[in-house]
Amino acid sequence: MATSSGTTSIATPGQLLGPASKFQPGPGTHIHNSNLYSSLLGVVHASQPAKPPGPSKRLTKITVPTQTPAELPTLSVSRTGVSEKREVLPEVGNTVLCRVTRITPRQAVVAILICGDTVLEAEWQGLIRVQDVRATEKDKVKIYESFRPGDIVRAEVISLGDQANFYLSTARNELGVILATSEAGNNMYPVNWKEYMDPETGLSELRKVAKPY
Repeated sequence: MATSSGTTSIATPGQLLGPASKFQPGPGTHIHNSNLYSSLLGVVHASQPAKPPGPSKRLTKITVPTQTPAELPTLSVSRTGVSEKREVLPEVGNTVLCRVTRITPRQAVVAILICGDTVLEAEWQGLIRVQDVRATEKDKVKIYESFRPGDIVRAEVISLGDQANFYLSTARNELGVILATSEAGNNMYPVNWKEYMDPETGLSELRKVAKPY
């Protein structure tokens, strides 16, 4: 999601912002596999570099300066400007961001933090049941191979559930874990649909990985 100068949009953690060949990373972003990604929920800002000097003329030879990274636009993501906390009740069909608080063999318990682009005033509790993790091979799904406490998950509200919980689903490619921390405490990056890897230790951990937007 490349952003031109003068325009802003909301980015979520792990969202693709553009190729590193066209943009410099600023605060709130990181580079992975030559692409620039958002590291947090916030507003995307693009700042243009100072205009490079024009060609310098020396007698009959014209020298055109080569483009350097400092001449590329810088993308940054800031929480400033994101919708302030207000009372919003998640509804069926809403996409939410949530944090996994605990897991059991049958479900992951989550705290719903964001509905759409609105940070919620209260943290509503949700459940991702084992049958709602993936669209296929549901009988092979294991919760502990899909989520871990502390993971940030993009999910869809599929039912208002009971009085205590919303029922959520990650059974689409773009839904699942978007931000994960390894057992060693390092931020990880996705390597395929089922694994995140710790760049420091080189060890991988199983997750239900969300496809970046």
